[in-house]
Amino acid sequence: MEMVFDLIQYGFMQRALISAIAISVICSIVGLFLVLKRHSLFGDALAHVAFGGISLGLFIGVYPLWTAYIVAILSAVGVNKLRESTKIPPDSSIAVLLTSGLAIGVILISISGGFTLNLFSLLFGNILLVSNDDLIMILITDAIVIPVIYILYKKLVLIIFDENQAKVSGLNVTWINTLFIILASITIIASIRLVGVLLISSLIVIPNITALMLGKGFKKTIFISCAMSVFSVVFGIVISYYSNLVPSGTIVLTMISMFLITVIAKNMKIRFNKIVVTK
Repeated sequence: MEMVFDLIQYGFMQRALISAIAISVICSIVGLFLVLKRHSLFGDALAHVAFGGISLGLFIGVYPLWTAYIVAILSAVGVNKLRESTKIPPDSSIAVLLTSGLAIGVILISISGGFTLNLFSLLFGNILLVSNDDLIMILITDAIVIPVIYILYKKLVLIIFDENQAKVSGLNVTWINTLFIILASITIIASIRLVGVLLISSLIVIPNITALMLGKGFKKTIFISCAMSVFSVVFGIVISYYSNLVPSGTIVLTMISMFLITVIAKNMKIRFNKIVVTK
């Protein structure tokens, strides 16, 4: 704890911790719905589309995250409409989204003369470089995503577990799915500063599958996932600072460690229960 108190004396570390906590919370909330919809890799696909948007922004001289927002939202909505109209399987539509974004990014980078330092920081993440403008954008994203998810909570849960029943009950499933995809898109873009384009799916998937293994109710799973995610980002940032390691990689390894500990603990509990029953 003393190390944390020493760190928060610095402005850049205050911005890093506040933005990291805000990002981890919305990624856990949005990610749980994606995982349960079996769209775990959708976040990764959106991140690669964002890579194309970032490359476009750098190419035309516009703030890259703004172009990433526009490209990611339009692409996600477009692919969702295409999947619904042509009955393309979800994993196939995600593959199309991922490869197209990556291809556009690579082409624009080659035209503009190669990678830049700014592009590298967005690819691999560097939460310690978060500016005041980045922090404001992240907090605004939280202020938009969390209330909308709260309002649509029951409808989203119904759609996840029984989409046909949701349609029969009169819900506009297409509109709700489209709105959720837009929320997921802006969440992914806001999270790029933390772990970068290449590791963004870890924030979406790992805390949620770890929390789901505990077998709690839906609401408890959300809180557990958020708690694990917040702990991972704070612990990862502190350790990376004192160990001179990359924050994004340290955060992801912390999440993976918590996942492995949960797997081991659950297996040990199952074996112990079997021994007790046989006796």
